[in-house]
Amino acid sequence: MTREYSTSPMPRLTFITGAILVVVGVGGYLVSVASDTAHWTALIPAIIGALLLLSGAIALKNLMAGIHIALLLALLGALGMIMPLQNLGALFAGEAERPAAVVSALISVIVLVVYLVLGVRSFLAARRWKKENA
Repeated sequence: MTREYSTSPMPRLTFITGAILVVVGVGGYLVSVASDTAHWTALIPAIIGALLLLSGAIALKNLMAGIHIALLLALLGALGMIMPLQNLGALFAGEAERPAAVVSALISVIVLVVYLVLGVRSFLAARRWKKENA
């Protein structure tokens, strides 16, 4: 394997995405504690982020397996944020029951979808590179 393919930016991007989600999850939980609406579900972005950090570590040893796991987690995480996003209209109207949860879910979905898009682009580039160098 030559150097161009082995220096994929995806493990680093996975670590960055995981860290962002941990911060979002812990921050959302702390806001919910301060407003006396604390629930463990506020930590879901942090749990997804921690799993992405683990996947990033796996990707350092086995790039393809680690990134495939990370992208699957990102897809499941983004789909899991759909339910809290149903209250997005209420958030904009100022009537959301738990506004911190909606904001946390929105940030998480944006981060995860961007990560998914970049991951798919990376796989397509790797496939093209393999074809050209086969």
